[in-house]
Amino acid sequence: MSAPRIGVAALGGTIAMTSQTGREVTPTLTADDLVAAVPRLGEIAEVTATTVATRPSASVTSLDLATVIEWAGARVAAGARGVVVTQGTDSIEETAYWLDLHWDHPEPLVVTGAMRPPATPGADGPANLLAAVLTASAQEARDRGVLVVLNDTVHTAVEVLKARSSHPDAFVSRPFGPLGFLEEEQLHLRAPGHRRPALPVATEGDPPSVALLETHLDDTGDVLDLVTRAGYDGVVIAGFGVGHVPERMVDAVQRALDAGVVVVMATRAGDGPTHEASYGYAGSEVDLLARGVIAAGWLHPRKARVLLAELLCHGAGVGEVREELARRSAVTG
Repeated sequence: MSAPRIGVAALGGTIAMTSQTGREVTPTLTADDLVAAVPRLGEIAEVTATTVATRPSASVTSLDLATVIEWAGARVAAGARGVVVTQGTDSIEETAYWLDLHWDHPEPLVVTGAMRPPATPGADGPANLLAAVLTASAQEARDRGVLVVLNDTVHTAVEVLKARSSHPDAFVSRPFGPLGFLEEEQLHLRAPGHRRPALPVATEGDPPSVALLETHLDDTGDVLDLVTRAGYDGVVIAGFGVGHVPERMVDAVQRALDAGVVVVMATRAGDGPTHEASYGYAGSEVDLLARGVIAAGWLHPRKARVLLAELLCHGAGVGEVREELARRSAVTG
């Protein structure tokens, strides 16, 4: 049997970073360089490598991701069994979810990177790229949407989070844990999930302005007022507990709503959902929902910001945003 055809696209990041001194690394390596550094990769898959960009992950844009979606679709149309994207790890939890919102093929799209640059002892890039190619080649990975593979662990795009700034085991899946693991170069996944309809990709115009604010002790809402006056289209508030803000912030939330800003409430806890009917005081989830705030449910604040921006990009109104957030943040169904 011939080796499966896999497309690999590079966006830069630590996996592609080099330095003359071993410190202060910058992205320089191409997709061909990354592929060439993986022993036995040619025995496992017939790889076509493409360099889309060479950026640190904090500088990746939605336009870069739109290019990736176009490239990935073309590779699948040309017969690829799956595709792999390499990039920096700092923004993977957002970029992978963006890609997942727009990926409408059954073939796997797998995102990977590295926590250690190539010249560092114990560099994890080659192992991660090998694991990503193995995952993209596997029948079990089909119809799963976008997956993130690092440290031989497979995460869904909607749940993956970078929980540590460094170390190879930096990534976790919350709230339900990883989708699976690779053992002896074999993919092992838990029960299949469900996919949502893909959103269209906007290739023209500037993205909508959507802020992400985390509330805190003594928050008066002054920063939210600045966002409102600046003309932002939407804001995701990472609130206390199951979706709360200080009482002194409630008026600022109301001013944002009155100005036409779409306000979404998530939890800053990092795990668990927002609630709908547990607390009834000023600034509670019941109070905020009654005012017109939209609950993020199980979505992490960073995922909710990506989704809100994409929905607003296509002219979604408050009602549609509410429906899509409820649908895409649900655990099942």
